[in-house]
Amino acid sequence: MGVVEYDLVIAGGGPAGLTAGLYAARGKLRTLVVEKMAPGGQAASTFLIENYPGFPEGISGPDLAQAMETQAKRFGLETTFGEVKRLTPQGHFWEVEYEDRKLLTKAVIVCTGVDPRKLGIPGEEALKGKGVSYCATCDGPFFRDQEVGVVGGGDSAVDEALYLTRFASRVYLIHRRKALRAEKILQERAFQNSKIEILWDTIVTGVLGDKGVEGLEIMDVRTKDCRALKVDGVFFYVGLLANTEFLKGVVKLDDQGYVLTDENMATSVPGVFAAGDVRQKLLRQVSTAVGDGALAAFAAERYIESHRWWKS
Repeated sequence: MGVVEYDLVIAGGGPAGLTAGLYAARGKLRTLVVEKMAPGGQAASTFLIENYPGFPEGISGPDLAQAMETQAKRFGLETTFGEVKRLTPQGHFWEVEYEDRKLLTKAVIVCTGVDPRKLGIPGEEALKGKGVSYCATCDGPFFRDQEVGVVGGGDSAVDEALYLTRFASRVYLIHRRKALRAEKILQERAFQNSKIEILWDTIVTGVLGDKGVEGLEIMDVRTKDCRALKVDGVFFYVGLLANTEFLKGVVKLDDQGYVLTDENMATSVPGVFAAGDVRQKLLRQVSTAVGDGALAAFAAERYIESHRWWKS
């Protein structure tokens, strides 16, 4: 058995991972966060977070993520860039493989979050990064004084459509139903925004263009009539996919790939915990991710303390 390098490894550095890291580091556990993107996860790509307690005027996602990381590092949290590819049991320990490294740890907290679901329609993959986007905060400024489409009807779709009106001359919000699923306050803002036009009962069947997005092929789900809608870009918000491919056969997942945990964030396998959006849960928000992360870290600390085998 090699040297146990860490007490705790956290896969993912979003709000759940950074909170878990904060609690673990304050608890004097040698803790490493492995994050494949920028600290803060998807929250860091959100323009404005209005429903996180303590910020009456809201706070930008990047600012909140930076503050969380700075706070956790003050207590000794270590971070590194990489994507966890495999968890392998090694006796009482866990081998964590990421990029070209392998290390041993006493416990793991999975906070790998979710990625946007793709529709898989013609033109979507070919024009990704050429007008097809899944992040308005990242790419919205490229569409100043242009017309864009936003596909979806939930919180993310409506929130990002509102954000895009800062740049675009017209935002088409394309939703397959007759009613939005977003929070009422977001719906009201969208209805009152003159730059937003909602296309009800409509789906996108293709992305048009050669070197860049030139339009969308859309269909009315009631009449089955198809037509081309001229836009210069399109943003998809049609659901989420849990980042749990590396956990298949390791811990129990639900039929959608989300990690099953108990109320203390413990998975089906001792020593592995999960927190945040990657976990099966009713609500995926920064506030719930933070709560998950705190619980997971505390549970991991208790787990490590109660298993004296690691001292031998």
